[in-house]
Amino acid sequence: MTADLGVMSPTRIGTIDRPHTHDPRNQAPMITPTREPVGSATPDVTIIGANDSRQNRTREMQLIPEALARAHMHDRLREAEVDRQAVRLVAARRMQRRAERASMRARRALAMAVMN
Repeated sequence: MTADLGVMSPTRIGTIDRPHTHDPRNQAPMITPTREPVGSATPDVTIIGANDSRQNRTREMQLIPEALARAHMHDRLREAEVDRQAVRLVAARRMQRRAERASMRARRALAMAVMN
């Protein structure tokens, strides 16, 4: 009917280059009817807070990977520190056992020297 005459139908379908969107910021603004005198109707409502919160939410969403990477790095550093402490503890115990064996050899040697 009207589509055959080349007139665009009331429902916007959109194209590949300009897809139809439900986002009110990307739609054409509403035009006030010319029948009403200016100032007679309620003023247009602009929701500034919604746009600000949407912008903040978008910024927060963009920073999520960075926060995750920071948390991941913090966990890796903590695990590395725990591993280093474990390695130091193992080395300290090994040196303690070596010192105890050297001490026992020295006692034995001293006991042998005293007995002879």
